[in-house]
Amino acid sequence: MTQTARDIFVVGLRNAHAMETQARELLERQSERLDEYPEVKQKVAAHLQETNTQLKRLEQCLEACGETTSSLKDTAQSIAANTMAMAHSMAGDEILKNTFANNAFEHFEIAAYKSLLALCPAAGMESARAPLEASLKEEERMAAWIDANVAKVTMDYVTHEQAA
Repeated sequence: MTQTARDIFVVGLRNAHAMETQARELLERQSERLDEYPEVKQKVAAHLQETNTQLKRLEQCLEACGETTSSLKDTAQSIAANTMAMAHSMAGDEILKNTFANNAFEHFEIAAYKSLLALCPAAGMESARAPLEASLKEEERMAAWIDANVAKVTMDYVTHEQAA
């Protein structure tokens, strides 16, 4: 059982690393286009720093398992993120589409970290618990911030559109 759980855990870590690679690309692309929304830009920049730290934590967890990241998964997720960002940038309501997508993505990340945390005991990787919990808390804070600011971002967008 431990080996199977450990294998699943390692795949989960690699998937989470690819997921955070995608998040980093999305946040980088979005931050380039948020000058009209300084509060959102500041939050995205702060979460980008957290995302870079989360990537390092996942790499450390993989190293503790004697494993490495998946270049294929990381590259595929990076391409997907840039494609999505490009598609949203062509929309007039880019800020709204990004807000909705970010809300969904944060919850995806939360679920991924909860799954990894559930696997820690069975995989014999209790040492990964603290870094994974730290990343989970960061994702939960970002998700809560997005949720609390959907209405504000929407109305800021309306204000910008009416002024244009």
